[in-house]
Formats: sequence, C-alpha cells, structure tokens
Amino acid sequence: MALAACCLLLADALHGQTLPSPPAPGVTQSAFPNPQSAPAISLLTIGPGEIYFERFGHNAIVVRDPLRDAAIAYNYGMFDFAEDDFLWNFARGRMRYRMAANPLAFDLAMYRAEGRSITEQHLDLDPDQAAALAAFLEWNARPENAWYRYDYFDDNCSTRVRDALDRVLGGRIKLQSEGRSRGYTYRLDALRLMVPEPALMLLIDLGLGPRSDQRIDYWQESFVPMTLAQVVAETRRADGRPLVAATEVIARGEVAEPPLLPPDLRWPFLILGLALGTGLVWLGRRPERVAQAAVAIFASVFVLACGLAGLALLFLWFGSAHQAAWGNENLALLNPLCLLLVPAWVGAWRRAWRPGKLSQGIAWLVVLIAGLALFSKILPWFPQANAHWIFLLLPLHAALALDLRQRRMTPMPATR
Repeated sequence: MALAACCLLLADALHGQTLPSPPAPGVTQSAFPNPQSAPAISLLTIGPGEIYFERFGHNAIVVRDPLRDAAIAYNYGMFDFAEDDFLWNFARGRMRYRMAANPLAFDLAMYRAEGRSITEQHLDLDPDQAAALAAFLEWNARPENAWYRYDYFDDNCSTRVRDALDRVLGGRIKLQSEGRSRGYTYRLDALRLMVPEPALMLLIDLGLGPRSDQRIDYWQESFVPMTLAQVVAETRRADGRPLVAATEVIARGEVAEPPLLPPDLRWPFLILGLALGTGLVWLGRRPERVAQAAVAIFASVFVLACGLAGLALLFLWFGSAHQAAWGNENLALLNPLCLLLVPAWVGAWRRAWRPGKLSQGIAWLVVLIAGLALFSKILPWFPQANAHWIFLLLPLHAALALDLRQRRMTPMPATR
C-alpha cells in the first residue's frame, strides 16, 4: 500500500547511495610500509541532491596514496535496487548495503553533474594514524568484507565514516561530541531534510515511532553527513591541534540548502481538521442526496485508508526490524478497526440504508481511542511528536461518528 511503500523508502531517503557505474577498483594490498609513505586523508561531504534518496547528502573518506599517485574515495551506504529480494528485505528492515571504493575523479564528476555541493576537509593525522585508516579501508572494500547490515539512523553511510575516523583517533570525535546537543531529534532531522519532498516527508513522519523523538547529541546526529562535517571541524587532537588542517570548497552546488527546522504543522492541521470535520457534519445534516452521498464516499475512502495504514504500522512494529517505527502512537489514529466500518460506509451510498448499533459502536470506539491519544500528550510516557496528526484526524473520526448517529436517527424514506 502507499503508506507502507513510502515509509519503507525511508532507508533510501536517509541517504543510501545507488551504486555508480562503472564500479571503482578496490585496493587489494597494503601500500604503506613506513610513515614517510603514509597517505593524505580527507573527509568529503556531498550536499543534498534533487532525487529523494539524495536529500540527506552523502560523505566519503578520501585516501591519496603518494606511492601509487592515486586518490580513492571510500563510500559506505551503497545499495542496488536490482538486488534479489531488495524490496522485501527493505520492508522487513533487513537491508544489506555495502562499501565501495571509487576513483575520486569519478565521484567528483558524478556529483558535479548532479549539481551537488562538494566540500573536502583535509585532516591532520599522524602518519601511523593515516596508514592504519587506509589499511582498514582497503580491507573493508574487499568483496568479502564490504557488505553490512544498514540502519538509517545508527549504521548508515555517515556513521560508518564517523566510526572509522574516531577509531584511528582513539575516540577523540566521540569524546568531544557526545553529550553536546542542540536539542534535535532523529525525527526533526529527517523531516527538515525532506522538506523539498512534502508528501514523502509526511509519510515518513507518520511512519516514525517514539524512538525518533529522543533528544540526540552531536555524536548521534552525525548520521547526517553535513552535521558530521561540522563535528569534525570542531574536533581537536589530543595535543590540542584542530583535526581539520584545511577546508576546500570544490563545488558550491545548485540544490538549495535544507532548512534548520521542519515546518510546524500543529496550527495548520488543527485548522484543517476542524474545518473538514465541521464541513462533514454540515453536509451530513443536509437533506439533499448529493450531500449524503459525498459524505459516504469520503468516509469510505477515509476509513479504508486509515485501516490499511494501521495494518502497515502494525507490520512495521511486529513484522520488521525498523526499530524507529516500533511502538508508533499513530496507531491510535490510523486504527485498523476502521476496516470494520468500510461495509457500513459503502452501504451508506444507498438512500434507504441505516447503520446498525455495531457500526456505530465501532465508530465511537475509534473516536475514544483517538481521544486517548490526545490526552496522552500531557503524560510523560507518550513522547511521540504527533500532536499535529491528532489535531487533523481526531475531528474527522468524530465527525463521521456523529454522521452515523444522525443517519441512524433519521427516519427511513417512504417507499411506494
């Protein structure tokens, strides 16, 4: 269904990168026998692109080998839509992504063609640190070592780069970024970076559960490549020197920078929900057949969509490894019980139809559960930031329950 498909595309939206063609050759043996031959290491940060799965940006570690006169970009988070069972594994949250080594010139040409910004931070590493990192990356790029279990918040293209750099620095990046926060959450970052794709942004918002609303520090927020570049720029070595020796802007990019915050939808959704709910109640009280039919058609589509969406959220919770979607409080709004109301509202297309007590009871139960979702926002045990969805959907559920009550009380039309 649409909600499930779009929410599962979250792993792509959170900056996996498609495998470029042709693939770059990997390094197969150690090339750094002494510190004097150690490579130069830099962090390459790519800004957002126009395609939905490029909106979160990308990054790579660049190794310039003086012995081979070569510059290799090591990229994590590579995926291939053509892989067997890719979509099914995606749905279950069991994504196998890989690391790939490309000639730097190839990557730069590709990103320039896409109009994306390119920034390179040249790192001040000791020769032994640079050699150790290069040796690890060439080992990691081998086919038998390249694949890994992908997670869009905890183990993506940027966190792998972060961890590799932090390892050779003896934990300096984590030490200086852990515990520092600007108050962001995983949800906030995901939504602000997806603002140019509003439909997908809303579906991602519906699909994310309460884990996405925990406050994260800069270490965790480094799942975003642009944030990692900022963290690296502020990191200092053990001797107090800055980790970044020089920063080079290779390309400015043609894609607009993402906003600092996503739009606040609480007031717009509240106004829209009250307006739609009031309109449904007004139409339901009109005697004209066209008004009654309009409400019935809207209600049929609405309860079907809510019920199917609720099943999708249940699958993400109990049938997948997408931990960010577990325990989703939007289940109180996208209630699978709504599917039991579909026959009633399809029957309401007929003029001589009246709802039964069971249908009316289910409708009010749906309203009660959605109302409890609203009440839960004052309790500390329900941290999910979904008040805007409550403001939008609760008035609609209430309006349809009132309409069923009105139809049940309306006398049957006279027949000849």
